[in-house]
Amino acid sequence: MKKEALSLTQDWDKTFPKSDKVNHSKVTFVNRYGITLAADLYVPKNAADKLPAIAVCGPFGAVKEQCAGLYAQTMAERGFLTLAFDPSFTGESGGNVRYMASPDINTEDFMAAVDFLSLCDMVDPERIGIIGICGWGGMALNTAALDTRIKATAAMTMYDMTRVNAKGYFDSEDSADARYAKKAAMCAQRIADCKAGDYKLGGGVVDPLPADAPYFVKDYYDYYKTPRGYHPRSLNSNGGWNVIGCESFINQPILQYANEIRSAVLIVHGDAAHSCYFGKDAYAHMIDGSAYTDNKELLLIPGASHTDLYDGGGKNAIPFDKLEAFFDTYLQ
Repeated sequence: MKKEALSLTQDWDKTFPKSDKVNHSKVTFVNRYGITLAADLYVPKNAADKLPAIAVCGPFGAVKEQCAGLYAQTMAERGFLTLAFDPSFTGESGGNVRYMASPDINTEDFMAAVDFLSLCDMVDPERIGIIGICGWGGMALNTAALDTRIKATAAMTMYDMTRVNAKGYFDSEDSADARYAKKAAMCAQRIADCKAGDYKLGGGVVDPLPADAPYFVKDYYDYYKTPRGYHPRSLNSNGGWNVIGCESFINQPILQYANEIRSAVLIVHGDAAHSCYFGKDAYAHMIDGSAYTDNKELLLIPGASHTDLYDGGGKNAIPFDKLEAFFDTYLQ
């Protein structure tokens, strides 16, 4: 499949230190829309036999140099071959319209990562899992409902991006009138963008931080706008998505068939996270009427906020031992 020519930095420009236990390299692969995705491949040093593998992505609006890479490198230290990738239209990945999102294309991004891992000489194709973080936690569940090759899925501090776009935070805008107003504003922006010949950015995490900002905005600011997690290619750290970048999410629930997932799923959330209702509700729906509940689990981390599961929040909030045990069990 023909690849786009991407400009990939070979410098270590991550928000976390490089491990001396892992070999790192840049790779590319193509999704079924012909978009070339850029990824970091992490391989345990001195690996001999074919390895279990995990594709990692997220958060929504982040890049692989942030927490997806941290998860990938850490899981590689624990014996898995891992792949942290930038979604279509973002980071170092291709797509000639930048900063767009799509429930379909972004689900396909995960499936294309599974394609790549399935064909990798170092990987056992029968032992592939995925980790999705924040908005990509929801995408990971959507992918697990579609891709029967995936044996295990971990959704970390997840968002359902279709729900939050259609209903607002905490479902506070769940009305036909509120959705109509959003759609009307998006349609007006489309005309403005066509006249301008470019897409208007919606803005990343607010900066400077208002004194009366909601606590979850402060949580995001502390990660994306400080040395803790800032990255120059991260949408959230800078100009954000296009205003119309998430337009189609309003009309498309992504977790419709989550209760048909047969493979193993672990949903992890901080119980102090503003987003915890997404994880709790996704789990409840996933097991509702399902014949495959024995391999499903919801794990709540006491006192952890949303971004504590991005990088540990300085308190080791990410349950890497649990993740290792989960994938060891289901990627046997």
